[in-house]
Amino acid sequence: MAELRVANPSRGLLLAERARVADSAWTRAVGLLGRTDAGGGLFIEPCSSIHTWFMKFPIDVVFLDAQDVVLAVYAALGPWRQTRWVRGARRVLELDVGRIGATAVGDRLECVPCAS
Repeated sequence: MAELRVANPSRGLLLAERARVADSAWTRAVGLLGRTDAGGGLFIEPCSSIHTWFMKFPIDVVFLDAQDVVLAVYAALGPWRQTRWVRGARRVLELDVGRIGATAVGDRLECVPCAS
């Protein structure tokens, strides 16, 4: 599975050192189910809304457009919740609570493939 290093250079934040990419029907459907934390993070693509049904922990969520500009941020989205549909979203980054820091709508993230 591919992995990405994700940073928010305008705020000096490293959001994820090695976020896994879920880009198949199966990996998108499974997401973070069965885990006890988000680990290094998870990119789900394509994606314009998510739910946390059956999850065991809250997550930080960042929706991005095709240029990796932040369209919506959900801090500490708890289990059994659902986001709204985010217009223009192409992918979403799910992280452990607290990882998004001051990331805000309009920030542009740097998403760089990790070396194997």
